[in-house]
Amino acid sequence: MKEGKKGTWQHLTHDDFGPLYDSRSEILILGSFPSVKSREEAFFYGHKQNRFWPLMARILRPEEENPPRTKEEKAKMMLENHIALWDVIESCDIIGSSDASIRNVQITDLNRILDAAPIRKIYLNGVAAYRYYQKYTVPQIGERVTAVRLPSTSPANAAWPLERLYGEWKQVGEALHKTD
Repeated sequence: MKEGKKGTWQHLTHDDFGPLYDSRSEILILGSFPSVKSREEAFFYGHKQNRFWPLMARILRPEEENPPRTKEEKAKMMLENHIALWDVIESCDIIGSSDASIRNVQITDLNRILDAAPIRKIYLNGVAAYRYYQKYTVPQIGERVTAVRLPSTSPANAAWPLERLYGEWKQVGEALHKTD
């Protein structure tokens, strides 16, 4: 392990958990690479302060007061709404959860999902996911699906409070009701 300015680089793979999708998934939301908490929980957006799950619950289930709590409840909500989850990066060197420290990237093969489900739109959760998607994924899969960058739901993105995030992210729910 080599020391960086803020910790130790680790070479990590996305082996702890795979993509969430089924044959009915129409929307694919991609992050960059799982955070430390997500890797510990072996599921997406595991940090308690990440706004992803409260945001998606507000978009997909506005009549319910509480966001899903367990992995099973979260997966059920996404799949019932035809939304797939995955990450752009399959493996990399990273310090903790810092997207800024990512190097030696091996990209995820999204064809696994794109060939199995009728994905109509891809949303990238944050600048890092979008940057890696454009640099590595587009050359691999081409422009076969429209990709949209959304602001990160990470607690590190403090400039975007939940209400402001909702204003941008609500397009995910709107896309579910449109046919291209």
